[in-house]
Amino acid sequence: MSLYSKRGVSAQKEEVHAAVKNLDQGLYPHAFCKVYPDFLGGDDAFVNIMHADGAGTKSILAYLYWKETGDISVWKGIAQDAIVMNLDDLLCVGIYDNIIFNSTIDRNKNLIPGEVLEQIINGSQELFDQLKTFGVNIHYLGGETADVGDVVRTIAVNGTMTSRWPKAKIISNDKIKAGDVIVGFASFGQSTYETAYNSGLGSNGLTSARHDVLSKFYAENFKESYNTGLDEEVVYIGKHRLSDELTVDRCSLTVDRCSLTEKEQAAATEQRTTSNEQLLTTIGQLLLSPTRTYAPVMKGLLENHFDKIHGVIHCSGGGQTKCMKYLPGNFRIIKDNLFEAPEIFNIIKANSGSNNKEMYEVFNMGCRLEIYCDAADADIMIDAAKGFGIDAQIIGRVEDSEKKELVIKLKAEEIVY
Repeated sequence: MSLYSKRGVSAQKEEVHAAVKNLDQGLYPHAFCKVYPDFLGGDDAFVNIMHADGAGTKSILAYLYWKETGDISVWKGIAQDAIVMNLDDLLCVGIYDNIIFNSTIDRNKNLIPGEVLEQIINGSQELFDQLKTFGVNIHYLGGETADVGDVVRTIAVNGTMTSRWPKAKIISNDKIKAGDVIVGFASFGQSTYETAYNSGLGSNGLTSARHDVLSKFYAENFKESYNTGLDEEVVYIGKHRLSDELTVDRCSLTVDRCSLTEKEQAAATEQRTTSNEQLLTTIGQLLLSPTRTYAPVMKGLLENHFDKIHGVIHCSGGGQTKCMKYLPGNFRIIKDNLFEAPEIFNIIKANSGSNNKEMYEVFNMGCRLEIYCDAADADIMIDAAKGFGIDAQIIGRVEDSEKKELVIKLKAEEIVY
C-alpha cells in the first residue's frame, strides 16, 4: 500500500467515482466539467455549469506557516488556491468570463480568528480585481462561513463557480483524435502576472507533500494539524522545517543548499537574492506557492483560436494521469517530452522514497495544463503562454489504441498506466 493510501487519501478517487457513477453525466461526458442544458434561461443555445473545488489540505500548511512565522498574509495564497482550482477547471471547457463565485469556509473558531477570515476574503477580492484587468470577470457573491470545530481541526477553504455559457463555445474533448499533439504549460517559474517565483506544486497531493517533507517537529507541536488516528510511520516523516532556507536556480529551480545554519540564514537575510539567476527561498514558500491560474493565457486562446483547440486537461487530482479519464475513445497517450521536474517534487520524492510511477499519478510534476491540437497549431499555443512568461512545449502525442493507455517516457524509465 502506498504512503498516500495509508494516509487515507486516493489519488484516483476510485470510491468517489463509484459513488457518482449513476448520476447524470451531462451533455458531454468527456468534458472536464459537467455541462447541463440551460435550466436557468431555457435557451437551447446556452448551457449551465456549476463546479466546486477548494484548497484541500494546503490550508493546514498555511496554518503551520502562520503559527511558525507570524506571517498572516499566507492566507491570501489559500484564497487563490481555492479560486484557481475552480477557475482553471472551467477554462478546460472553454469558460473564461462572466463567472459567479461563492466561497465556503469551515473553521475551528478556537484556532482560526477573524483576522484569518479577513485575509482569505480580502485575498479573494484582490485576485478577482487582478483578473478583471485581463478581461476575466468573476462576480464574488459571498458564501458561507461556518464555525464547525467538531468537524474540522483547523480550517477548510472551498468554493463554487457557476456560469451560463454559449453552447457553441464549449470544449467537450470530443475533438481529441489520433495524431494530435499535446502542448503542456509549465506550472513553475514566474509569469508576468505573478509577484514571486512559483514552485509549481499547485493544490493537489498536499497531504503527501506535507507529511513527506516536514519533520516530526510538527507532529509533536501541532497535533491539530493531522489525523491523530494515523500510524506514526506516515506522519511528518521528512527532515525539514518550513523555515529551512535554500537557494533555487531561477531557470531550473535546482536546490544548491538546504537547512542552513542560523549564521548562514542571518547572512542570507541581508541579501535575499544571491545573483540574477538564483533566488533564496524557504521550504514553506515552495510548498505554499499559490496555485497559478492560466486564465490570462487561455482567454486569448479561447477568444481567438477556439476552433484550433481539440481538448484541454487540468492536471490536478491524478497528476499526469488525469487525461485518461477524459479521452473520448481508446487512445494511447504518449508523454515523452515533459518538463524536467521542478525541485519541489525532487524534495518530496527524496523524503518519501516514492517511485516515479506514484509521483506522476499524484503530482503535476511541473506541467499543470494540457492543450490537445493539430501539430500545425502547436506554436500558437506555445507562443501565447510564453507571451505571459510561462514556459510551454509539445510534451506528447495521441495515438490509436485498442485500449486507453498512458505512457510516460523519462530519461531512464518508461511508465505505463
